[in-house]
Amino acid sequence: QVQLVESGGGLVQAGGSLRLSCAASGSIFRINAMGWYRQTPGKQRELVARITTGGSTNYADSVKGRFTISRDNAKNTVYLQMNSLKPEDTATYYCALEQRGVNYWGKGTLVTVSS
Repeated sequence: QVQLVESGGGLVQAGGSLRLSCAASGSIFRINAMGWYRQTPGKQRELVARITTGGSTNYADSVKGRFTISRDNAKNTVYLQMNSLKPEDTATYYCALEQRGVNYWGKGTLVTVSS
């Protein structure tokens, strides 16, 4: 089994920054990619940013230029630096790990951006 533990969420004013972290542990064999998704009540979970083991990244259009995903392969940890936060970024952010065709999820961390 794979465990993902997120940290770094909280309350921030619009224009501020937060850094999310996600550490993976357990049955880690060959990670394909790690990433961050977010979800608000009544809406589908959406991709925010994703990074492969090789370092390739992709971002949602809404966060390009403001968010940066990075990864420490040795520590099986992924980070999401979020700058210039907007109220519409308010959501529960979930860490995801892709391994052998299976997606694993963290429990989520709440990010609230006040206007």
